Amino acid sequence: MSEHNSSPASSPSSSTHRPSRSRRWIWVTLALLLLGILAYVFIVFVTHREKASRRVSSAAGVAQPVTVETVATGDMPVILTELGTVVPITNVTVQTRVEGYLMDVKFTEGQHVKKDDLLAIIDPRPYEVALHQYQGQLAQDQAQLERARVDNARYQKLIKQDSVAAMTARDQEFTVKQLEGTVKVDQALVDNQKLQLVYCHITAPVDGRVGIRAVDKGNYVTAGQSGGLAILTQMQPISVIFTLPQDQLPEVADQLRAGKPLQVDAWNSTNTQKIATGSVSSLDSQIDTATGTVRLRAIFPNEDEHLFPNQFVNARLLVKTLHDAIIVPSNALQTGPNGQFVYVVKTDNTVEVRNVKPGITDGARTVVSDGLKTGDRVVTDGTDHLRAGAEVSIPADHPDTSKHQQDAHPASSHHRHNNTN
Repeated sequence: MSEHNSSPASSPSSSTHRPSRSRRWIWVTLALLLLGILAYVFIVFVTHREKASRRVSSAAGVAQPVTVETVATGDMPVILTELGTVVPITNVTVQTRVEGYLMDVKFTEGQHVKKDDLLAIIDPRPYEVALHQYQGQLAQDQAQLERARVDNARYQKLIKQDSVAAMTARDQEFTVKQLEGTVKVDQALVDNQKLQLVYCHITAPVDGRVGIRAVDKGNYVTAGQSGGLAILTQMQPISVIFTLPQDQLPEVADQLRAGKPLQVDAWNSTNTQKIATGSVSSLDSQIDTATGTVRLRAIFPNEDEHLFPNQFVNARLLVKTLHDAIIVPSNALQTGPNGQFVYVVKTDNTVEVRNVKPGITDGARTVVSDGLKTGDRVVTDGTDHLRAGAEVSIPADHPDTSKHQQDAHPASSHHRHNNTN
């Protein structure tokens, strides 16, 4: 009996939980439905308010103030900007060709020197002693040669008289030739020693600027030692080596083959200041396969020495100049789904969208090859809220009334606000 009574007790508890869950889901569904209705009402209200605002604006006849500029033709330079490095035309490590003690240094660090200016002196005394020795040997051998020649002349007379053996006369001829060779060797030794004395006086091989001294006076130096005595760098003129993409090579190469000078301006690393002006002097003989570029060298007079070796610069190469090109301000160009376009102001002070084909640009100006003609007026400022057919006003055309229009705008805005409310 107890088991039979317990079963009905559990059944009401289970039925009580089921209705509770059902009611909870009903409330959740009602809450979500209410949120959706509120969101829909809010969107409809905002949309209706924007349409009403636009209708009021249209009824009031308020035009969008813009800035325009008239399209004109002009000259546009075709300039390629590439990264370059200042490289001296001549850069020499001043070396000694003889060894010895450095007796004197005739230059100061940073000094500008001319070709053949004396830079340093190596102790010449050992070479002077050797020169005297070779000169003495030369004099001795020359005397023997003269005696041999006298004997040879006498033997040649005697052999004609059959007074001396033919072998003896022939040997004397060989002796003369041998001594002539000895004298030539002695003369070469003398000349070489004189050359060593010249090498003791180290001179500048080119015009240039001497760098930091590598060896001080009193040190023992040897031929070809590491670092040499100093670095001599030619500063005037100087060159800039920069690279050119291979796709732009044909146009530049054609200009060079035609003998036309190509101007290059060197700008600082931040591309904010022009340093110097030069011209292209040579084109490399091959393209770098790793980068797809070819190297060019431009020569600069560098009279003020603002270009310094190993300095990084921006090289601006003037390839050519386009004449009578249609030019528009770069800020007039807009980008849309069909490419770039401009807003053109028509005679009724409404704008139309005109697709254009832009070309080269210098940042502030852009060449347009299609879509515009001379005399068109394009919008350069105030394009944010424009659309095709929108009415615009040009304050620059009516400078006296622009202030009155600005004063009228707040009143119109206040009127629109009251109507919306």
